[in-house]
Amino acid sequence: MLPAGEPVFVYSHFLRSRYGETDKMGYVYYGRYLEYFEVARTEMIRAAGIPYRRLEDEGFMLPVLETELKYLRPVFYDELMEIRVLIYDEPGIRLDTWYEVRTLDGTVLNTLGRARLCFIDEQTRKPVRAPQFFLDGLRSLMHASRT
Repeated sequence: MLPAGEPVFVYSHFLRSRYGETDKMGYVYYGRYLEYFEVARTEMIRAAGIPYRRLEDEGFMLPVLETELKYLRPVFYDELMEIRVLIYDEPGIRLDTWYEVRTLDGTVLNTLGRARLCFIDEQTRKPVRAPQFFLDGLRSLMHASRT
């Protein structure tokens, strides 16, 4: 499911599953993973120095076009997860993000997830290229993670 080659960037965000996110089996409900991915992606953007609000204030929207998930092992109540956001290509009109959910010992729990988003001009509702400030922030974060 992952693209060939190494990602150009990996961002990790840590979350602990909560009781209200689990089903009768004690598993995190399958629909929650997309919420977890959104949290990790939003925090990655924030770490790049771009609060999501700035995208909106500058007239950009970033809707999700498609998602894909493959479940390997459930996450249980009160389990600490590392949610890894992987980027393989610099964003253009689209932002393609891939996800792995792992335990702290490195066991892959939920692999893999993917979300494709598109930069949209708020006024015209037409696709546009990623704004330069977004690319600059992401590049800066990528550079900082390598040093």
